[in-house]
Amino acid sequence: MKIFAAEFIKSCVTPEQFPSGQLHEIAFVGRSNVGKSSLINSLLNRRDLAKVSRTPGKTRAVNVFLISTSDPALSQFHLVDLPGYGFAKVSKSVRTQWGPLLEDYLVDRAPLLGVVMLVDSRVVTDQDRQTIAWLRSIRRNPLVVATKVDKLKPSERVRTLRQTHRALGLAEGEMLIPYSSVTGDGRERVWGALRDVAGSLRKDLA
Repeated sequence: MKIFAAEFIKSCVTPEQFPSGQLHEIAFVGRSNVGKSSLINSLLNRRDLAKVSRTPGKTRAVNVFLISTSDPALSQFHLVDLPGYGFAKVSKSVRTQWGPLLEDYLVDRAPLLGVVMLVDSRVVTDQDRQTIAWLRSIRRNPLVVATKVDKLKPSERVRTLRQTHRALGLAEGEMLIPYSSVTGDGRERVWGALRDVAGSLRKDLA
C-alpha cells in the first residue's frame, strides 16, 4: 500500500480541540517508551513525522495526523497518537490531566474506527493488562501489536511472543502482531488488519 500523504494536523489538550467532521480515526495507545512514535513513523514510511524522544512520557497531548493512502478502505483518515501511560516520572498533575482526556476520547469519540494498542514484546505490565480489559469494556477491542521484536534473539522469539500473548490474557487465535520499527517486520500485517477493520465497518453500515 502506498502512502500518498502524511501530515501533522494539530495537538489537542482538551476534548473541544478534537477534529470536527466525520473522517474516520485510528488511535494508537501504549505504555510510555513502548516505541509508539517509532512505529508510527515506520508504518507511514516517514522518518520523523511523529517525534521520537529519549524521554519517556514526552507526548503530552492527543496528536492528530492526516493520512492519505492508495487503499480504498483507508483512502483518507486521521491517525491519532495518544499520550503514553504508566511513566512514574511524569508529574502527578500531568497524569491527572491525561486520564480524563484519554477517557473522553476513547469512550465518546464517534469517528474512532479502531484502536491499536502497543506492548513491549519483552515486558508485559499490569497496566497493559488493565488497559486491554478497559478497552474491551467500552467496546473498543484493540489490535494488539508487540513492539521491539528486533531486540529478541531468533532462538527466543517464538517462545517470548507466546509468553506475551498469554500474559496479556489474549484468547487462543486472538491476534498479536510482532513488529520491528528497525526492520519494518510486521508493517504489512498491521495495515492488513486495519483494512479488515475498515472493511467490517463498511459492511455494518451497508
